[in-house]
Amino acid sequence: MIQATLHQLRVFETVARHGSFTRAAEELSITQPTVSAQIKHLTQTIGLPLFEQIGKQLYLTEVGEELLDTCQTIFGQLANFEMMVADLQGAKRGKLRLGVVTTAKYFVPRLLGSFCQQHPDIDVSLQVSNHQKLVQRMLKNQDDFYILSHPPEDIDLVATPFLDNPLVVVANQDHPLANQAQVPLKKLRGEAFIMREPGSGTRRAVQQVFDRHKIIVNVRLEFSSNEAIKQSVMGGLGISVLSLHCLRPDYQQGELTILNVKEFPIPCRWYIVHPSGKQLSVLAEAFLKHLLLESQMISLKQAS
Repeated sequence: MIQATLHQLRVFETVARHGSFTRAAEELSITQPTVSAQIKHLTQTIGLPLFEQIGKQLYLTEVGEELLDTCQTIFGQLANFEMMVADLQGAKRGKLRLGVVTTAKYFVPRLLGSFCQQHPDIDVSLQVSNHQKLVQRMLKNQDDFYILSHPPEDIDLVATPFLDNPLVVVANQDHPLANQAQVPLKKLRGEAFIMREPGSGTRRAVQQVFDRHKIIVNVRLEFSSNEAIKQSVMGGLGISVLSLHCLRPDYQQGELTILNVKEFPIPCRWYIVHPSGKQLSVLAEAFLKHLLLESQMISLKQAS
């Protein structure tokens, strides 16, 4: 392994991540024959095959899986070393990788914007996914942090709450239940509902409330997009439950109304999480401190 070069390991890691020699060559801006040659040399150095091809699909062998874990550790430590050197020089450099659920896109870019203004030399990768896909990214340790409202309980994580995330019942402003002082939960029975897709954290929280009170609603539509849900509600296709964070400016303009339903809002919180035991980079530590400070200011503004 001492004979293996960092370039060969980088090529290998890129091929393993994409499962493709062609896509790896595109990312690295080299030719596919060069990629093949580097993998061949690395395989000869190790003495065991790193990939096996079944049909058109490329798979890692057992030793390939171990080498990928080793590469990710090496590159992570090198990246953290570069960040530490930059920090000692009085600057923050490096790449911050965030994975967030779709609803978080309404406020995370603002927090990122203020952080990037303070540290203009950093790069940011922001992956917006639904809850299930985000969990898959966690299991593969693909990002520095994950922001979501319902951290999975079956994964060993460090989860830090930082902001309230109330879930409210929303309807078209002309809905019959609009402007009623107190709407019993049972009045939602049979209502046409527009739901987030199965696997969504929001849907899971709503379903728990309905199951607890034995409420069955008519799910007319399912969307993975909060914007599609809002447009459908405004169009009078039904009512829904959404995070308060994603309603502005539609709620402020009077196109949507929040129904005063018992058991709502559902009190949820936003969490920033990372796998337990993960060594946070200098840049990741700085972002965590920034996020906690900025979220406190947001909470104070909302309270006032």
